[in-house]
Amino acid sequence: MKFFFALLFLICTVYALVVGLSKNPREVPSTLINQKIPNFESISIPSKKSFDSLSLIADEVKIVNFFASWCPPCKIEHPQLMRLNHIDGVKIYGILKKDTHNSLEKFLKNLGNPYNAIVDDPKGKTGIIWGVYGLPETFIIDKRGTIRYKHIGPIMERELPKIKKIINKLHEE
Repeated sequence: MKFFFALLFLICTVYALVVGLSKNPREVPSTLINQKIPNFESISIPSKKSFDSLSLIADEVKIVNFFASWCPPCKIEHPQLMRLNHIDGVKIYGILKKDTHNSLEKFLKNLGNPYNAIVDDPKGKTGIIWGVYGLPETFIIDKRGTIRYKHIGPIMERELPKIKKIINKLHEE
């Protein structure tokens, strides 16, 4: 009987290990995929163009990027956002999470501004509504205001072809 339980325990452990190691930790499932963007309260930043949830239901593909100037991975990602900003028919919207406006100004002055508009999320409430785990996180939204893709962590140069392919596919729909 002890042998049976030991064998059962071993089989379950091996199964859990194989299944766990076969999953990509960067692919965290989001309940928002293929859902309309959530309503959120928009807090304007002086000197920056603002937006709200209704703005994201325009007839164009959009990228929503949660970021902060104090976030090292956001600085790593920034050159890729600058490249994505040059794709025709795509606008990038930024949501500044728990940061100061002065730090934002310095960040954008040093690295460039890929954002069509930026709003403030000083307490992280908008991030919670969107299901943001950390920074940066990026969402691609189709022409009807539906979230079609979520990227966790910085977008690296090697991931640009995948992001561009998703955007091109959404342009064709």
